Amino acid sequence: MRAVTYTEGAGIDAPDALKDTTFPDPVATGRDLLVRVQAVSVNPIDTKVRQGTYKQSCEPKILGWDAAGTVVSVGPEARLFKAGDAVFYAGALDRPGSNAELQCVDERLVGAKPTTLDFAAAAALPLTALTAWEMLFDRLDVARLVPGAAPAILIVGGAGGVGSIAIQLARQLTDLTVIATASRPETARWCKDLGAHHVIDHAKPLAAEVAALGLPGALGFVFATTQTDAHLPQIVELLAPQGRLGPIDDPETLDVMPLKPKSLSLHWELMFTRSLFRTADMERQNAILTEIGRLIDAGQLRTTLSETFGLINAPNMTRAHALIESGKARGKVVLAGFSD
Repeated sequence: MRAVTYTEGAGIDAPDALKDTTFPDPVATGRDLLVRVQAVSVNPIDTKVRQGTYKQSCEPKILGWDAAGTVVSVGPEARLFKAGDAVFYAGALDRPGSNAELQCVDERLVGAKPTTLDFAAAAALPLTALTAWEMLFDRLDVARLVPGAAPAILIVGGAGGVGSIAIQLARQLTDLTVIATASRPETARWCKDLGAHHVIDHAKPLAAEVAALGLPGALGFVFATTQTDAHLPQIVELLAPQGRLGPIDDPETLDVMPLKPKSLSLHWELMFTRSLFRTADMERQNAILTEIGRLIDAGQLRTTLSETFGLINAPNMTRAHALIESGKARGKVVLAGFSD
C-alpha cells in the first residue's frame, strides 16, 4: 500500500519532512477493521506529532487521525461493522495513521459515515466532533449549569476545526448562549454562519468584550481551543465563581493558582485518552460518531470542510501542514484519493 510518512522532529520546510512510501498491506486482527481510506483531513495534532511533540512507539511512522473510507475486512472479534460498510473515524495516537491506502482501526472508535456526505466532507469531522462532544458533555458537563452564572459558553478560537463543530453542537443540543471568538471578518462570518449568537475579537481583552454583551451574569463555561495561557487572566475574570474551563491546546506552562479564589475547575480534553488507555468506555466514541452521523443526516449539523487540497500524497500533505501551522486555517482541510 502507499502511504505518506514523516521524519520525527522535522520542520515542514525540511527536505522529506513528509514523503511518499510503500508498505505491505496490514491485516485486521481482534476487533480491528481494515479500511480502504478514501479521504483524510489534517489537524494540529498531525503537525505536532510530525514535529516530535508527542512521541510515538509505532512503526512505520504514518500520520493521520481523521479518515473516511470503506471496510475491506474485519477481525475475528469485530461485531459492529462488516465488509463494504462506509465509515469515518479519528483512530488512535499510538497506531499507524490514516494517511495510507489501507488502515487498521479498532471498531470501537469508528462510526458509520453519514449517508448525506461524500467521503471528503465526512473525513473533516471525526477528530474535531469527538473532541468537541467530549469536552462539552463529558468534561464541562454543560447540561449542569453553574449556579448564578449566565447560561452561556465562550468558545475561544471559534473558526478552527474544533471550534467550528463546538459552536454547532452547543447551539443545536443546549440552550446556552454561544459566544465565539474570531479576529478577522471572514472568520467572524464563519462563526456566525455556524450558529454563534455573538462573536467577539480575541485580539482584544476578552473580559471587556464579554461584559459589553450585557449578559445576565458572568459566564459559566469557557471552551479554550487555543492560546489558553495567554488568555488565562481574562478567562479567570470573566468566569463566574465555580465556573468551568476546558482547554485542549498544549501550553508549555499553565499557572492554575488564579483559579482557586473562585473555585474554578479545569477540565482537560484529549480525544485519544480512551484509545491510549483502552478505557472501559472506549466504545463511547462509536456511540458519539453514530450520533454525529444522525445529526448530520437530519440537517442539524454540517461538515466543517473548508478546503480540499487534492490527492493524498506528500506534496499536497506538505501544503496542508504548512497552512495548519500558519494559524490561518478556517474549518478543515481535506485530501481525497490516491493516484492510479
